[in-house]
Amino acid sequence: MKKGLSLLLISLILGNAVFADTAFQGHAEYDDTYSTQDEHLFTGKKETLEKRDIIEMTVSQVLDGTYSIEGDEFFAEVTSDVIGDKGVIIPKGTVAHGVITQTSEAKRLGRDGHLSLSFDYLVTPDGREIPIEGKMSTKLHPLKAATKIVATDIGYTAVGGVAGGIFALQALGIEAAIASQGYTLAGGAALGGTIGLGMSLYRKGKNVLIAPGDEIKVRILSSVELPVYKEEALKQKEVKYPGLEIRIANILYEKDPFGEVNTITLSLSIANMSKKAISGMDLALMNDYNSIFNPSIFGDTKLLFSQLKPGDRYAGKISFAVNNVKDSYWLIVNDRATNKPLTKISLDNAYKKMPKDIKNRNDKMRKGKNNYYKEDSPFDM
Repeated sequence: MKKGLSLLLISLILGNAVFADTAFQGHAEYDDTYSTQDEHLFTGKKETLEKRDIIEMTVSQVLDGTYSIEGDEFFAEVTSDVIGDKGVIIPKGTVAHGVITQTSEAKRLGRDGHLSLSFDYLVTPDGREIPIEGKMSTKLHPLKAATKIVATDIGYTAVGGVAGGIFALQALGIEAAIASQGYTLAGGAALGGTIGLGMSLYRKGKNVLIAPGDEIKVRILSSVELPVYKEEALKQKEVKYPGLEIRIANILYEKDPFGEVNTITLSLSIANMSKKAISGMDLALMNDYNSIFNPSIFGDTKLLFSQLKPGDRYAGKISFAVNNVKDSYWLIVNDRATNKPLTKISLDNAYKKMPKDIKNRNDKMRKGKNNYYKEDSPFDM
């Protein structure tokens, strides 16, 4: 009996030791080889993500130079396929792990705050973990920063001088200015310039704020060799409803009435050969998190208020206001009876087929933000 218990105890200890060495190691390590199970994903070719290459991402949470702390972890998502000469090596939707390495609040003398970020690994949609070295910083080169501060301070002084001259003219009158041969205006301008200079010395810079939807550019610091994806492996799964044919002919990013690039306008061709009647109000966009975005009233509303009966055909445009035009979306048609999508058509799949000039136009449209600074008042304490 004792011998049997001893053997059982030894076997349990050895078993636990084996599991401790194999199963519970924290995270998966990247292996540049791939098994036959991955043949449906990769072409068999390899491409190098070169040092100094740029990856476009958007963060998953607010990073604020005032409140964020050095060492804080966060995640970002790759917003565009990284394409080499042989094909895609990092697909859109890949998640990057990042750490805040340096923070600085805005200071007097117009010195802006900044954030520095580093990235150490990626997790692709197919579950691979890829170690990388990447960084991103909002900090200006010292020479550029000094030039920016000087230019702003001159602006404050000039505005102060103009304001002082106008004040002297209004207070003492044009006759006094003529009689003194302009000395009253000069004195007022000098006083105003002094006030403006004081404002520039007291002025605080701007604090950094990077919010979800803001696109950041991450520079790669070391090269890494990666397998090339097959084109069909990156296609999003779609759901089709028998008889309902919808083709996305064009995808445009546009500004809303407030100047924000958060509108997607689709050119659609619809042939309703199903037994169901649909309307433009049944159309919507759905993202990866199942959030629904209904048609915008600021775009072309002809399709929005149209009814498509069985046998009808339609070609036109419809717009949707979204959180971030670079997210992945599906065009859905809701069944009113069940409140579930009859069909799901991937915008990512359709966008890959768009002409290059359309893609270039959309890239220019969404690259309107030049910095990540809060718009604080110069008198903000």
